[in-house]
Parts: sequence; C-alpha cells; structure tokens
Amino acid sequence: MFLVTGSNGQLGNALRRLLGSRAVYVDRDELDITDAAAVNTFTGNGKFEAIINCAAYTAVDKAESEEALAAKINVDGPANLAATGIPLIHISTDYVFDGTSCRPYTEADRANPQSAYGRTKLAGERAVLEKASAAVIIRTAWLYSEDGNNFVKTMRRLGAEKPELRVVFDQIGTPTYAADLAATIVEVLPRLYPGVKEVYHFSNEGVCSWYDFACEIMELSGLRCKVVPIESKDYPSPAARPLYSVLNKAKIKRDFGLTINHWKESLHKCLQNLS
Repeated sequence: MFLVTGSNGQLGNALRRLLGSRAVYVDRDELDITDAAAVNTFTGNGKFEAIINCAAYTAVDKAESEEALAAKINVDGPANLAATGIPLIHISTDYVFDGTSCRPYTEADRANPQSAYGRTKLAGERAVLEKASAAVIIRTAWLYSEDGNNFVKTMRRLGAEKPELRVVFDQIGTPTYAADLAATIVEVLPRLYPGVKEVYHFSNEGVCSWYDFACEIMELSGLRCKVVPIESKDYPSPAARPLYSVLNKAKIKRDFGLTINHWKESLHKCLQNLS
C-alpha cells in the first residue's frame, strides 16, 4: 500500500487514476504533513511501502511575503515524511535553478534559486536527502492537467472570453502533463531500494516559451483569440521566474528505460479529455 500526500492537486489526482485502491490518498484536511507527531501516528502502523509527496506550497508570488509558511510546507513537511523511514518519492521544481543556462539543466548542475518558492523547494530536497532511508526526488516544470487551476485551463477560458491575450515569450521551458509524470512515478516505485537517494528531472520532451504554449493551446482548442508576445519586464511579478529552465531528462530515461512524449502530443491528449 502506498501513501499519496497532497492528493487533491493535479498530480495527486493523476496518481489516483493510476494507482486506484493500491494507495491511501490524503490532503491537508486528513494529514498535516507539517505536524511531525501527526505524520508519525498516521504512518506508524507499517502498512505503507512508500510515500509519494505531492503536497507543496506553490503560490510562487505569495511566497515572497509568506516565506516562513512556504518553508513550513515545503521543508518541514517533506522532512517529517522522510524521517518516518518509509521510502519517499518527493516532487520538486525547476525553480531551484536561476535560469541563466543556455543548455538544459542536468541533476548535477548547481542550484541557485532566485525566489522564496525556489529556496524553500531546494531546502526541502536537502532535508529529504538528509533524513530519508530511501528517496527519489523528481524535479518537474510547467505542470498542467485536466484538474485544478493551471495555464492550459486558464488560456482556454480566457481565449474563449477575449479577442487578444498577451503572453511572455522570453521564459523558456517545457510543459509537463501530470498524467505522464504520474506514470513515471509508478515506474519509479519498484526501484525505491533501501539506501537509494537520487535526484531526477522529468518533463515532457521539446522546448517552448509560454507564448508558444499559449498559441498551441488556442490552435488545438479551435479558439480565434490572438496571442501577442511580450517580454517578462512588461508583465512584472513579485517573484523572479527562471528565463530558461529546460530540464535534461537523460538520467531518468537511462535508469528507467523511459520514452517520454513530446509536449504537443500530451497537450493534445489533455485537451481531448477536456472537450
């Protein structure tokens, strides 16, 4: 039996569809992962083979003024889960990098987060690696799905309401379909051997800007909304976004024999499910 935390989010819902009755699904109402005693009580019966931690503070801009709260969820929570001794898969982010690279980031590249969100996620990674008996950390980026609030659903809604949208073209990365990440996590689970502690990168294949992503969403959705490219400086936000955060996935493809879908292919699947 597996334990999925943060189960009401995009990735948690995708895992629910794949794992079904093989897992117990909890969100903060059922288990506050920042409460070490509650975590130990909930997991202390020995029935969980592994924990998949999808819980996170992900309000990137709000984290700039709520870093202590973000740290409680993104650092203390994963640390508590890791300290149970149960093998852990923990989800992290491309925001641990500063976005100044000109080539896809590997797991060996130096982390240098430029936002409170990125700092707390990196600290959470380090806590997991320090405390876990066995752990796999998967950094991902630009997550979207049929569930919750995300860029794809927002663009579809606004594209149906407005004749024109302005979207940044100078932030480059790769979208990740939550269903594809969930399927990869299921592939990783049997390899959580005692003593294993690894960091991996996962997103869909290919590279695009948010502008390119928005254009593809409009075209595949049959929307006539015009997408206008703008620079990041024309859309200021409290938190700095990495301008380039493409993730190199060679390690996870090699270790698990994965073939990863191109982002356009996965976007098409998601939009078919939404239509």
